[in-house]
Amino acid sequence: MTRPVLSAADCVPASRAVFRRRRDVWVLAGTAVLLVIGLAGLARATGWQEIGAQLARLGPAEIAVLLGLSLINYLARGVRWHVLLGGAGLRLPLPISVLHFIAGLAMAVTPGRVGELVRLRWTATATGAPLDRAAPLALADRAGDLAAMALLLAACLGPAAGLAGGVAGGAPLAAGTATVAGALALAGLATRPEVLMALAAAGYRLTGRGARIFARGRRAARSAARLWRPRVLVPVLALGLVGWLAEAVGFHLLLHWLGAEIGLWQAAGIFVFATLAGGLTGAPGGIGGAEAAMIALLAAAGVPLDTALPATAIARIATLWFAVAIGVALFPLAEAHSRDGRHALV
Repeated sequence: MTRPVLSAADCVPASRAVFRRRRDVWVLAGTAVLLVIGLAGLARATGWQEIGAQLARLGPAEIAVLLGLSLINYLARGVRWHVLLGGAGLRLPLPISVLHFIAGLAMAVTPGRVGELVRLRWTATATGAPLDRAAPLALADRAGDLAAMALLLAACLGPAAGLAGGVAGGAPLAAGTATVAGALALAGLATRPEVLMALAAAGYRLTGRGARIFARGRRAARSAARLWRPRVLVPVLALGLVGWLAEAVGFHLLLHWLGAEIGLWQAAGIFVFATLAGGLTGAPGGIGGAEAAMIALLAAAGVPLDTALPATAIARIATLWFAVAIGVALFPLAEAHSRDGRHALV
Protein backbone atom coordinates (compact mmCIF):
# COMPACT_ATOMS: atom_id res chain seq x y z
CA MET A 1 0.00 0.00 0.00
CA THR A 2 1.52 3.31 -1.03
CA ARG A 3 1.56 6.19 1.35
CA PRO A 4 0.18 9.56 0.21
CA VAL A 5 2.81 12.13 -0.60
CA LEU A 6 2.40 15.38 1.35
CA SER A 7 3.29 18.64 -0.27
CA ALA A 8 4.90 21.56 1.53
CA ALA A 9 1.55 23.34 1.51
CA ASP A 10 -0.05 20.43 3.39
CA CYS A 11 2.50 20.78 6.16
CA VAL A 12 1.94 24.51 6.72
CA PRO A 13 -1.29 24.27 8.78
CA ALA A 14 0.19 21.51 10.97
CA SER A 15 3.40 23.48 11.55
CA ARG A 16 1.39 26.57 12.48
CA ALA A 17 -0.70 24.57 14.93
CA VAL A 18 2.46 23.17 16.54
CA PHE A 19 3.94 26.66 16.73
CA ARG A 20 0.79 28.05 18.39
CA ARG A 21 0.75 25.24 20.95
CA ARG A 22 4.40 25.78 21.79
CA ARG A 23 3.88 29.54 21.96
CA ASP A 24 0.95 29.11 24.36
CA VAL A 25 2.98 26.78 26.57
CA TRP A 26 5.87 29.24 26.71
CA VAL A 27 3.57 32.19 27.42
CA LEU A 28 1.90 30.29 30.25
CA ALA A 29 5.22 29.08 31.67
CA GLY A 30 6.75 32.55 31.48
CA THR A 31 3.75 34.17 33.14
CA ALA A 32 3.75 31.57 35.91
CA VAL A 33 7.48 32.03 36.53
CA LEU A 34 7.14 35.81 36.74
CA LEU A 35 4.19 35.41 39.11
CA VAL A 36 6.15 33.06 41.38
CA ILE A 37 9.14 35.40 41.37
CA GLY A 38 6.94 38.36 42.25
CA LEU A 39 5.14 36.54 45.05
CA ALA A 40 8.44 35.21 46.39
CA GLY A 41 9.85 38.74 46.46
CA LEU A 42 6.83 40.02 48.37
CA ALA A 43 6.99 37.07 50.77
CA ARG A 44 10.69 37.67 51.42
CA ALA A 45 10.07 41.35 52.14
CA THR A 46 7.18 40.46 54.43
CA GLY A 47 8.89 37.65 56.29
CA TRP A 48 8.73 33.92 55.68
CA GLN A 49 8.06 33.12 59.33
CA GLU A 50 4.95 35.30 59.47
CA ILE A 51 3.56 33.76 56.27
CA GLY A 52 4.38 30.25 57.50
CA ALA A 53 2.53 30.94 60.73
CA GLN A 54 -0.55 32.00 58.75
CA LEU A 55 -0.46 28.88 56.58
CA ALA A 56 -0.23 26.72 59.71
CA ARG A 57 -3.71 27.92 60.67
CA LEU A 58 -5.22 25.76 57.94
CA GLY A 59 -5.80 22.08 58.55
CA PRO A 60 -7.20 19.27 56.38
CA ALA A 61 -10.78 20.19 57.30
CA GLU A 62 -10.40 23.79 56.16
CA ILE A 63 -8.72 22.72 52.91
CA ALA A 64 -11.54 20.24 52.27
CA VAL A 65 -14.15 22.96 52.77
CA LEU A 66 -12.39 25.29 50.32
CA LEU A 67 -12.09 22.59 47.66
CA GLY A 68 -15.68 21.50 48.27
CA LEU A 69 -17.00 25.02 47.68
CA SER A 70 -14.96 25.27 44.49
CA LEU A 71 -16.40 21.94 43.38
CA ILE A 72 -19.90 23.36 43.93
CA ASN A 73 -18.97 26.13 41.51
CA TYR A 74 -17.79 23.69 38.84
CA LEU A 75 -20.86 21.46 39.24
CA ALA A 76 -23.30 24.39 39.13
CA ARG A 77 -21.70 25.74 35.97
CA GLY A 78 -21.65 22.21 34.53
CA VAL A 79 -25.41 21.96 35.07
CA ARG A 80 -25.70 25.40 33.44
CA TRP A 81 -23.86 23.99 30.40
CA HIS A 82 -26.47 21.23 30.27
CA VAL A 83 -29.26 23.84 30.37
CA LEU A 84 -27.62 25.70 27.49
CA LEU A 85 -27.35 22.48 25.50
CA GLY A 86 -31.06 21.88 25.97
CA GLY A 87 -31.81 25.45 24.92
CA ALA A 88 -29.85 24.87 21.72
CA GLY A 89 -31.84 21.71 21.03
CA LEU A 90 -28.94 19.34 21.76
CA ARG A 91 -29.65 16.27 23.86
CA LEU A 92 -26.99 14.84 26.16
CA PRO A 93 -27.39 13.11 29.52
CA LEU A 94 -26.76 15.45 32.44
CA PRO A 95 -23.67 13.53 33.68
CA ILE A 96 -22.09 13.73 30.21
CA SER A 97 -22.79 17.46 29.93
CA VAL A 98 -21.21 18.07 33.34
CA LEU A 99 -18.27 15.82 32.40
CA HIS A 100 -17.66 17.83 29.22
CA PHE A 101 -17.76 21.12 31.11
CA ILE A 102 -15.45 20.13 33.96
CA ALA A 103 -13.00 18.33 31.67
CA GLY A 104 -12.84 21.51 29.58
CA LEU A 105 -11.50 23.34 32.64
CA ALA A 106 -8.18 21.63 31.93
CA MET A 107 -7.79 24.27 29.22
CA ALA A 108 -8.62 27.22 31.50
CA VAL A 109 -5.00 28.36 31.46
CA THR A 110 -4.83 28.77 27.68
CA PRO A 111 -4.63 32.39 26.44
CA GLY A 112 -8.12 33.89 26.59
CA ARG A 113 -9.33 30.43 27.69
CA VAL A 114 -9.87 29.62 24.03
CA GLY A 115 -8.77 26.07 24.78
CA GLU A 116 -12.10 25.53 26.51
CA LEU A 117 -13.67 25.51 23.05
CA VAL A 118 -12.79 21.82 23.07
CA ARG A 119 -16.24 21.39 24.65
CA LEU A 120 -17.77 22.41 21.33
CA ARG A 121 -15.92 19.63 19.55
CA TRP A 122 -17.03 17.10 22.15
CA THR A 123 -20.63 18.29 21.86
CA ALA A 124 -20.63 18.29 18.06
CA THR A 125 -19.06 14.82 17.93
CA ALA A 126 -21.36 13.32 20.56
CA THR A 127 -24.60 14.74 19.11
CA GLY A 128 -23.77 14.92 15.42
CA ALA A 129 -24.67 18.61 15.43
CA PRO A 130 -22.94 20.95 12.97
CA LEU A 131 -20.40 23.20 14.61
CA ASP A 132 -22.45 26.27 13.62
CA ARG A 133 -25.21 25.05 15.93
CA ALA A 134 -22.88 24.30 18.84
CA ALA A 135 -20.71 27.44 18.52
CA PRO A 136 -23.10 29.84 20.33
CA LEU A 137 -22.83 27.70 23.45
CA ALA A 138 -19.33 28.99 24.21
CA LEU A 139 -20.45 32.61 23.88
CA ALA A 140 -23.55 31.97 25.98
CA ASP A 141 -21.51 30.25 28.69
CA ARG A 142 -19.08 33.17 28.88
CA ALA A 143 -21.97 35.64 28.91
CA GLY A 144 -23.55 33.70 31.77
CA ASP A 145 -20.36 34.02 33.81
CA LEU A 146 -20.07 37.74 33.09
CA ALA A 147 -23.70 38.44 33.99
CA ALA A 148 -23.61 36.39 37.20
CA MET A 149 -20.34 37.93 38.39
CA ALA A 150 -21.50 41.43 37.49
CA LEU A 151 -24.72 40.97 39.48
CA LEU A 152 -22.79 39.55 42.42
CA LEU A 153 -20.31 42.43 42.34
CA ALA A 154 -23.18 44.93 42.12
CA ALA A 155 -24.66 43.42 45.28
CA CYS A 156 -21.26 43.74 46.98
CA LEU A 157 -21.10 47.43 46.01
CA GLY A 158 -24.47 48.14 47.61
CA PRO A 159 -24.73 50.39 50.67
CA ALA A 160 -25.42 47.44 52.96
CA ALA A 161 -22.32 45.60 51.80
CA GLY A 162 -19.91 48.36 52.80
CA LEU A 163 -17.38 47.46 50.11
CA ALA A 164 -16.94 51.01 48.89
CA GLY A 165 -16.12 52.45 52.27
CA GLY A 166 -14.25 49.40 53.47
CA VAL A 167 -11.80 49.07 50.64
CA ALA A 168 -10.43 52.52 49.93
CA GLY A 169 -13.03 55.14 49.40
CA GLY A 170 -14.32 56.24 46.04
CA ALA A 171 -11.69 54.84 43.67
CA PRO A 172 -12.61 51.16 44.17
CA LEU A 173 -16.29 52.08 44.01
CA ALA A 174 -15.78 53.78 40.65
CA ALA A 175 -13.66 50.90 39.35
CA GLY A 176 -16.18 48.36 40.61
CA THR A 177 -19.09 50.23 39.06
CA ALA A 178 -17.27 50.47 35.72
CA THR A 179 -16.48 46.76 35.89
CA VAL A 180 -20.13 45.90 36.56
CA ALA A 181 -21.28 48.08 33.69
CA GLY A 182 -18.71 46.66 31.29
CA ALA A 183 -19.45 43.04 32.21
CA LEU A 184 -23.20 43.54 31.85
CA ALA A 185 -22.71 45.30 28.52
CA LEU A 186 -20.62 42.43 27.14
CA ALA A 187 -23.09 39.86 28.45
CA GLY A 188 -25.98 41.84 26.95
CA LEU A 189 -24.24 42.00 23.58
CA ALA A 190 -24.01 38.22 23.54
CA THR A 191 -27.76 37.96 24.06
CA ARG A 192 -28.58 40.04 20.97
CA PRO A 193 -28.21 37.80 17.90
CA GLU A 194 -29.21 40.64 15.58
CA VAL A 195 -26.22 42.65 16.79
CA LEU A 196 -23.89 39.71 16.24
CA MET A 197 -25.27 39.13 12.75
CA ALA A 198 -24.82 42.82 11.92
CA LEU A 199 -21.22 42.67 13.13
CA ALA A 200 -20.57 39.60 10.96
CA ALA A 201 -22.05 41.33 7.92
CA ALA A 202 -20.14 44.54 8.61
CA GLY A 203 -16.90 42.56 8.95
CA TYR A 204 -17.44 40.96 5.56
CA ARG A 205 -18.26 44.31 3.91
CA LEU A 206 -15.18 45.87 5.48
CA THR A 207 -12.70 43.17 4.48
CA GLY A 208 -14.38 41.59 1.45
CA ARG A 209 -12.83 38.27 2.46
CA GLY A 210 -13.80 35.15 4.31
CA ALA A 211 -17.37 34.89 2.99
CA ARG A 212 -17.71 31.36 4.30
CA ILE A 213 -16.52 32.30 7.78
CA PHE A 214 -18.88 35.27 8.00
CA ALA A 215 -21.76 33.14 6.71
CA ARG A 216 -21.09 30.63 9.46
CA GLY A 217 -20.96 33.47 11.96
CA ARG A 218 -24.38 34.68 10.85
CA ARG A 219 -25.85 31.19 11.11
CA ALA A 220 -24.36 30.77 14.57
CA ALA A 221 -25.79 34.11 15.66
CA ARG A 222 -29.26 33.09 14.45
CA SER A 223 -29.10 29.83 16.37
CA ALA A 224 -28.02 31.74 19.51
CA ALA A 225 -31.48 33.32 19.69
CA ARG A 226 -32.83 30.04 21.07
CA LEU A 227 -30.56 30.34 24.12
CA TRP A 228 -32.06 33.53 25.48
CA ARG A 229 -35.63 32.53 26.11
CA PRO A 230 -36.75 33.02 29.74
CA ARG A 231 -36.87 29.29 30.46
CA VAL A 232 -33.16 29.14 29.59
CA LEU A 233 -31.98 32.55 30.77
CA VAL A 234 -33.36 32.32 34.32
CA PRO A 235 -31.66 29.02 35.30
CA VAL A 236 -28.47 30.10 33.53
CA LEU A 237 -28.23 33.21 35.73
CA ALA A 238 -29.30 31.37 38.88
CA LEU A 239 -26.76 28.59 38.47
CA GLY A 240 -24.00 31.09 37.71
CA LEU A 241 -24.82 33.05 40.87
CA VAL A 242 -24.81 29.89 42.99
CA GLY A 243 -21.47 28.78 41.58
CA TRP A 244 -19.58 32.03 41.96
CA LEU A 245 -21.11 32.79 45.34
CA ALA A 246 -19.85 29.42 46.60
CA GLU A 247 -16.27 30.35 45.73
CA ALA A 248 -16.72 33.83 47.22
CA VAL A 249 -17.94 32.26 50.47
CA GLY A 250 -14.84 30.06 50.43
CA PHE A 251 -12.64 33.14 50.08
CA HIS A 252 -14.42 34.76 53.03
CA LEU A 253 -13.90 31.65 55.17
CA LEU A 254 -10.24 31.53 54.16
CA LEU A 255 -9.69 35.12 55.28
CA HIS A 256 -11.48 34.38 58.56
CA TRP A 257 -9.32 31.33 59.23
CA LEU A 258 -6.19 33.40 58.54
CA GLY A 259 -7.31 36.02 61.06
CA ALA A 260 -8.55 38.75 58.69
CA GLU A 261 -11.92 39.98 59.94
CA ILE A 262 -13.59 41.01 56.68
CA GLY A 263 -17.32 40.75 56.11
CA LEU A 264 -18.80 38.31 53.63
CA TRP A 265 -19.88 40.92 51.06
CA GLN A 266 -16.58 42.76 51.21
CA ALA A 267 -14.64 39.54 50.75
CA ALA A 268 -16.96 38.48 47.92
CA GLY A 269 -16.51 41.85 46.21
CA ILE A 270 -12.73 41.56 46.38
CA PHE A 271 -12.80 38.00 45.03
CA VAL A 272 -15.17 38.74 42.14
CA PHE A 273 -13.47 42.00 41.17
CA ALA A 274 -10.04 40.33 41.17
CA THR A 275 -11.36 37.43 39.07
CA LEU A 276 -12.89 39.79 36.52
CA ALA A 277 -9.74 41.93 36.47
CA GLY A 278 -7.62 38.86 35.78
CA GLY A 279 -9.91 37.87 32.92
CA LEU A 280 -9.67 41.32 31.34
CA THR A 281 -5.88 41.05 31.09
CA GLY A 282 -6.25 38.20 28.60
CA ALA A 283 -3.43 36.32 30.34
CA PRO A 284 -3.81 32.53 30.63
CA GLY A 285 -6.23 31.91 33.49
CA GLY A 286 -5.95 35.58 34.45
CA ILE A 287 -2.58 34.76 35.98
CA GLY A 288 -0.85 37.84 37.31
CA GLY A 289 -3.74 40.27 37.00
CA ALA A 290 -6.06 38.45 39.39
CA GLU A 291 -3.35 37.97 42.01
CA ALA A 292 -2.21 41.59 41.81
CA ALA A 293 -5.76 42.91 42.13
CA MET A 294 -6.56 40.60 45.02
CA ILE A 295 -3.44 41.53 47.00
CA ALA A 296 -3.96 45.25 46.34
CA LEU A 297 -7.61 45.19 47.41
CA LEU A 298 -6.87 43.15 50.52
CA ALA A 299 -4.08 45.55 51.47
CA ALA A 300 -6.37 48.52 50.88
CA ALA A 301 -8.94 46.87 53.15
CA GLY A 302 -6.39 46.79 55.96
CA VAL A 303 -5.32 43.15 55.65
CA PRO A 304 -1.60 42.77 56.53
CA LEU A 305 0.62 41.62 53.69
CA ASP A 306 1.64 38.48 55.58
CA THR A 307 -2.05 37.50 55.45
CA ALA A 308 -2.93 38.85 52.02
CA LEU A 309 -0.15 36.90 50.28
CA PRO A 310 -1.02 33.40 51.53
CA ALA A 311 -4.73 34.14 51.21
CA THR A 312 -4.27 35.05 47.55
CA ALA A 313 -2.05 32.05 46.80
CA ILE A 314 -4.39 29.58 48.51
CA ALA A 315 -7.48 31.09 46.91
CA ARG A 316 -6.01 30.75 43.43
CA ILE A 317 -4.85 27.19 44.06
CA ALA A 318 -8.27 26.21 45.42
CA THR A 319 -10.13 27.75 42.49
CA LEU A 320 -8.10 27.99 39.27
CA TRP A 321 -5.50 25.24 39.73
CA PHE A 322 -7.92 22.83 41.41
CA ALA A 323 -10.17 23.23 38.37
CA VAL A 324 -7.26 22.56 36.01
CA ALA A 325 -6.25 19.45 37.99
CA ILE A 326 -9.77 17.98 37.90
CA GLY A 327 -10.08 18.86 34.22
CA VAL A 328 -6.83 17.09 33.36
CA ALA A 329 -7.97 13.99 35.26
CA LEU A 330 -11.32 13.88 33.41
CA PHE A 331 -10.07 14.94 29.98
CA PRO A 332 -9.45 11.41 28.62
CA LEU A 333 -12.89 10.28 29.80
CA ALA A 334 -14.55 13.23 28.03
CA GLU A 335 -12.65 12.40 24.85
CA ALA A 336 -13.89 8.81 25.01
CA HIS A 337 -17.52 9.80 25.63
CA SER A 338 -17.50 12.38 22.83
CA ARG A 339 -16.78 9.60 20.34
CA ASP A 340 -19.70 7.50 21.56
CA GLY A 341 -22.12 9.10 19.13
CA ARG A 342 -25.29 7.66 20.70
CA HIS A 343 -26.89 11.00 21.48
CA ALA A 344 -29.06 13.05 19.19
CA LEU A 345 -30.55 16.39 18.36
CA VAL A 346 -33.94 17.49 19.67
